[in-house]
Amino acid sequence: MKRLSIAIAVIGSLLYGGDVFARGVVEGPVIYVESQGLFYDSIVTAMEVPTVGPFQELYHCDLGMCTEFGPGDPGHRGGRWWIDENGSGEMDEGDAYFSCPLLGPGREEP
Repeated sequence: MKRLSIAIAVIGSLLYGGDVFARGVVEGPVIYVESQGLFYDSIVTAMEVPTVGPFQELYHCDLGMCTEFGPGDPGHRGGRWWIDENGSGEMDEGDAYFSCPLLGPGREEP
């Protein structure tokens, strides 16, 4: 449970640009879906996610937090994400795994 709490704090910090605690987390992160050219609201859940099964990469880009596929696209994993925290380019024990569903509809502005 301690590892889950630490992971949520790290993920919140990444998604909110470091001020997650100062803002009180009253709004969720916004994620840009490259294949659709749309921004989606989201929420980070406190649900522990097993590190097996399909995950979709979430990464930083010029527009904030980004991913390749969104709702309705082949390759979208329904909000099961991984962040390559150790820079290995592969999913492994040094990465963050979490649930963060995208909330539609997508929009053109963040």
